[in-house]
Amino acid sequence: MVVAFQGELGAYSEAAAQRFAPDASLLPCPSFEDVFRAVEAGTATFGVLPIENSIGGTIHRNYDLLLEHALQIVGDLELRVVHSLIALPGTAIDQIKTIYSHPQALAQCDRYLRSLPGVEVVATYDTAGSAKLIKDRQLAGAAAIASERAAAVFELKVLESGIQDFADNITRFLVVAPAAGGPRATPTNKTTVVFTLANEAGALFRALSVFALRGIDLTKLESRPWFSGSDTTRARAASARTRRGARARGRTSGRRAPPTGRRKRGTPTSARESAATRAWSGRGRAARIRSAP
Repeated sequence: MVVAFQGELGAYSEAAAQRFAPDASLLPCPSFEDVFRAVEAGTATFGVLPIENSIGGTIHRNYDLLLEHALQIVGDLELRVVHSLIALPGTAIDQIKTIYSHPQALAQCDRYLRSLPGVEVVATYDTAGSAKLIKDRQLAGAAAIASERAAAVFELKVLESGIQDFADNITRFLVVAPAAGGPRATPTNKTTVVFTLANEAGALFRALSVFALRGIDLTKLESRPWFSGSDTTRARAASARTRRGARARGRTSGRRAPPTGRRKRGTPTSARESAATRAWSGRGRAARIRSAP
């Protein structure tokens, strides 16, 4: 059995893959898209993908990729995430001028980062990849937010551990496999339903009443914007399939985007998404945010 995950060795997705299948061979992939491709091509038996975090919120890209690829959710698991600040041996915290990590990790450590005025925060593709970057380039005065496992893999020093904003920092991962005849990861006691609705008053209420009248509890409702004419929109419009193995939920894409393609003014943004936005924009923090080259 081969399990694909996004990131370098030492990534939290690697820990989730090991939790899911302790004896499996693991396949690191550069991107979420590569995880889907590896499973579709048969290079990997399963793919393990983060889908939501108790602090940073939803990983929307993976929801969209589920619609774009013919894979089925066959299981899920939760992993407690403990972030550490790691750097080259001999580095002290007061010497740190730049901190690298994935945007989700930056969002989850927002309060800690704001306590370090003047430190530049750089968004990268992966937490463990940030550790690898520091090791490969021998970046003095730089640190990464990553796991202690990443520190061990890349021979870095843990400067401080448990720096996430909340101790109860949980990420939920989905396990995906081929849609037809693929292996099952867990008992089929959860369901994901994907559907689209017309942009009219009461459409969502009527759709959700189907669940309420039958005593079905929805644990999550996720709405994604409708961009007219896109491949993803067409996939959503054609999709009425049920994926077994994930948490029961309804999702609607009934809102149409304005002609400019931008989000409508006044659309509410959750507190979790606000944290993620701050990690990109640096609002309310002395540190400046930029993307890694």
